[in-house]
Amino acid sequence: MQARRLPAARGTFWLFEGFRLFRRNPSLITALTLAYLLVVQTLVILLPGIGPILLPLALPVLTLIVANGCRLVDEQQAPSKALLLRGISGNGRALLRLGGLQLLGALLLVLLNLALNDGNDPLAGLDSTMATPNMNDPSLPGTTPANPEAQAQMLGAMFQLLLLAAPMIVAFWFAPFLVGWDRVSPFKSLFFSWIACWRNLGAMGMFSLAALVLAGVLPGFILIAVSQVAGLALDIAFVALRMMLIFLVAPVLTASIYVSYRDIFHPNVDERV
Repeated sequence: MQARRLPAARGTFWLFEGFRLFRRNPSLITALTLAYLLVVQTLVILLPGIGPILLPLALPVLTLIVANGCRLVDEQQAPSKALLLRGISGNGRALLRLGGLQLLGALLLVLLNLALNDGNDPLAGLDSTMATPNMNDPSLPGTTPANPEAQAQMLGAMFQLLLLAAPMIVAFWFAPFLVGWDRVSPFKSLFFSWIACWRNLGAMGMFSLAALVLAGVLPGFILIAVSQVAGLALDIAFVALRMMLIFLVAPVLTASIYVSYRDIFHPNVDERV
């Protein structure tokens, strides 16, 4: 596999190109993204015992189905079951092995995180510590103000976990596409994904920064600004931002990840399966 080396500014191009793809067929990309999120939530929340084990095994297939939808829009083809399963049919064993590697990586990440925190899970109290905007209002019945010190500790723990997970994220960034569409073996796909990300470190950094601003910083500033108005306006803004993240930002980011693969590995001629 040959991975192109692209300038750092290309990372923002991926985001804009992802938005362009989304605008061409928002219903398809949004539906597939929501289905992906629904499956993830179902496995994690409704199946707390076995769900976290099944999820890494299923992620390569789920990722490829959503990417197939983006590819259909990109190639201006009508959706069909065969095209949505492109790279999956007849390739299930390789994708399952890739999922197994992802499960192994997740287990190692959990063990490493526990070892660095004396056997304690610093994210165990995430739901109760990272309060919603309403929970910061002590005048509301049944709520208490968020603890700034606890929030700072939680944010630090999340940042530490992100740093630990970064190598695995990089290794699996392009892996499902390489295994599914380019028929690369699971182990080699991790290697090629690493090489591609390393060769395009600037572009990946710019894309990550732009995605962080779009999905995190900008909504945060909006909530802070609306909070100055207070009351019901904050509740409405919080709900509206959540809807925007689900129905706009998530599909656009999904399409952008597909664009990053296409731009690095197949810029001119589509040689994928």
